[in-house]
Order: sequence, then C-alpha cells, then structure tokens
Amino acid sequence: MPVQKLDLGIRGGRFVEMAESIDPSRAAESHDAKGMLGFPGVCDAHMHVGIYQKLEPDAVQESKAAAMGGVTSMLSYIRTGQYYLDMGGPWANFLPEVMRRSEGSFWVDYCYHVAPIEHAQIKEMRSAYEDFALTSFKIFMFYGGYGLHGASDSQQQFLMTEDKYDIAHFEFIMRELSSMARDGMDVSLSLHCEIADILRAYTKKVMDEGKLSGLHAYSAARPQHSEGLAVFIASYLANETDLKNINLLHLTSKKALEAAMQMAKVFPHLNFRREVTIGHLLLDVDSCCGGQPLHAKVNPPIRPREDVEYLWEKLLEGEVDWVCSDHACCSGEQKVHQARQNDVFSAKSGFGGTEWLLPGLFSEGSRRGLSAQRVAALTSRNVAERYGLHAKGDIDLGKDADLVLLDPNESFTIRGADSPSSQGFSPLEGLDVTGRVKRTFLRGSTVYVDHGPGKYDFPAGPVGKFLKRPYK
Repeated sequence: MPVQKLDLGIRGGRFVEMAESIDPSRAAESHDAKGMLGFPGVCDAHMHVGIYQKLEPDAVQESKAAAMGGVTSMLSYIRTGQYYLDMGGPWANFLPEVMRRSEGSFWVDYCYHVAPIEHAQIKEMRSAYEDFALTSFKIFMFYGGYGLHGASDSQQQFLMTEDKYDIAHFEFIMRELSSMARDGMDVSLSLHCEIADILRAYTKKVMDEGKLSGLHAYSAARPQHSEGLAVFIASYLANETDLKNINLLHLTSKKALEAAMQMAKVFPHLNFRREVTIGHLLLDVDSCCGGQPLHAKVNPPIRPREDVEYLWEKLLEGEVDWVCSDHACCSGEQKVHQARQNDVFSAKSGFGGTEWLLPGLFSEGSRRGLSAQRVAALTSRNVAERYGLHAKGDIDLGKDADLVLLDPNESFTIRGADSPSSQGFSPLEGLDVTGRVKRTFLRGSTVYVDHGPGKYDFPAGPVGKFLKRPYK
C-alpha cells in the first residue's frame, strides 16, 4: 500500500480534516512537512518510569526522551516493593501516591500497568479498574525465586511482603481478572515469562564453570527454554481460568516465540499478543555497546544472532504484534558495579531506549522490507487497540492529533550524549540509522523539535496527561 500524501487539519487537539490540499490560510498555525513521513504518535507499550530514581525526575527526563523518539503515549509498569516508590501495602495507599507524583511531570501522555504483588492486592484489582482506570495488569513469573539483577535469597524482602509470589498467586490473579472480564471490564494480563528454578540452576552452572562472560554468560544463565516453559505454563493457566486477553512480553528467542505461536494454536479461543523489544531486534551477545557490553544487560537477556534473526523473520511474517522499548533508565554509575566492572552478574538489569524505538525499527525494518504502514502498526495502532487507547494509535478523523514527522532520508549515529535521558549512555551507541524524528505533536501541540545532533527543543512543557482507559 503506497504512502498517502495528505494535508491534516487539527482542532481542539483532534484530527478534524484530511484532504489532498487544505488552504493554510484557514489555520492559526501551519507546518510544512514536505518530504517527511507522518507516523501516528508512538504508543510505547512497555516502560519502567521511576524504577532507578524517584518517579518525578525520571518522568520529566524520560518523557522528554520519549518525545524525541516520537512517543506520545507512555505505558509504564508499576508495582509495590523495592525500587519504584519503595512502598509495600495496599494499593489504596500506593496508587494515589503514584498518581500524585505523576501529575505535572510528563511531557507526553501516560498511563500505567500494575502488578499485584501481595495477595490482598488481587482483591483491589476491581477498584484499580473502577477508581484509577487501570485496565492492564502484570505478572513477573521469575520474581518469587530469583532477583531482578540475578540470583537472590531475599525476594520477600525485595517485594516487601511475607506473601508467597508463586504459580498459585498467578492463578488467583487470572481468576479475578477472568471474573472482571465476565462483568464487562476490558482487562488484559501481561506476563514476563521466565522460570526462577531454571534461572537459579543455570546461573550457578555458568558461574561455577567460569567459561563465559558478559552478555554470553547472562544469556546462558537465563536460557531460552526458560522463556518457552514459562509461556506454556502461563498459557495453560489462562485456559484453565478462562482469561482471554494475554500479552506475552519481550519474547527474546526462537524457543520463546515458537512456544507462543504453539500456544495460540493449542488455545485458539485465547487472544494472545506477542511483544518484542527494539533492543532484542538491534543487539546480540556480540554487540559492542559503545565498548561496555554490560550496558546491555536486561531481563530477559540479549540473545545470540540466530535468535535475533528468527525474531525478525517472524516479525516480517506478521507473528509479532508490537515492538516496544522496555525503557528503564539506569545511569552508568548505577548500571555497572564500580568494583566489578566486568562482572555481568553484579550489574543492574535494564536500560533506556524509547527515543530510538521508532528510528531503529524504521531504519532496520526498511532495510529488511518492512513497510512504513507496518512500522506504524507495530509501534502504535496495535498497542492502542489492545490497551484501550481508542483515541490514539492512528492518523484518523476524531482521534488525538498525535503526529510524528520523520525524515526517511536523514542518517545519524546513535549517541547517548545526544539524548535528553538522564541515562547518559546507550547500548546502541555507535549504531548508524536512517530516519530521524524531526517534530512530535501531542494532541496538536508541538512537544519536540529537532535542530540537529544533540540540539532540540521541548516548547510545550509538561503537558502530558494521565490516560483514563478506556480512552476515547
């Protein structure tokens, strides 16, 4: 399908007119986008705002980075326990504090997915839906017996609860969500699919053998079949509990994606969605990462090249529903243990990259035959449809005027120093891409303007609003 050439008319923050030609004299403000591609504002489906620093400053800097990448809707995961707000206890106390700290801190629109960690929080999911418009929930399948950064014997302390975080807990989450869905609530469950028992055993094996290091060691310590097995368990439980809407997050490997596709055939009545991150599409275990491979430590791990190629193969075949950043800003000082700078098991997990999501996917995708329309669907429309952002995700009459102008011919080299993110580095450091975001509009207002490498402006200020779902 060829790219359409259109003029767009915006009023009241929404698209109100689309035509081959609109007289600019009718407008109070106009912009010439000749030679640009217009993408719908990116809905970054998977982010972690406030994980490694306080929520307010993290929201400010990382939402600026989002705007730089054409992201206009940030969907961030949140939970009780260590990191984030460092709070345990009921959501009745936790969620109002999240909302209070978020207000006025975002340069783009935002909403949250929330993970029930404590048993009592399962009974609060209905009020989270009704009182806070939270419609998407999460399970970290490995948390009960394995740490965020590696092997751990103190997960209850980490989660700030005496409750067991185990498969039975996952089942009860699913049963409550299934009940909510039967009552007409449009909910979905997202799962980080890895099995703690396997991670513990293979981490010990890799460390005892001492043959591998860096990203190779971390991938081997969290092997691909752990993802596949977790997908099987999650899918079976979804069928058992009759929970229809299941999102399988950041699938990194052939074994994980094959398992996800197999489960869709076994349980065709379930509405599975399959997610891949831009980091797992652009990096492999041999990537230089600007000279510090540990900067690319993430859960699940960066994989060998054969897994990367399989992800691309299935993405091009339409087997992947969306691509996200899994953005978790972690500064270099925090990321790598200063006394053990070559020890991947001492480094923190996660890295930022929302600003490189659209340029990276467009650039590498174009080289592999991915159309601009598919890029738009993978970064915006499919996410908006799944997560109840009905007024987002497309350039169409009546929808929010979230628009990204991308120069498809401008090439540049990714440099962490060129980003407003407080991270200060990028695992994609030195990667050459073609396709630069030149301007980002949020509900018709310019929130980002590119003036060249490392030069940019955010003229609108912190105008991001909380998206109450369903958002129409």
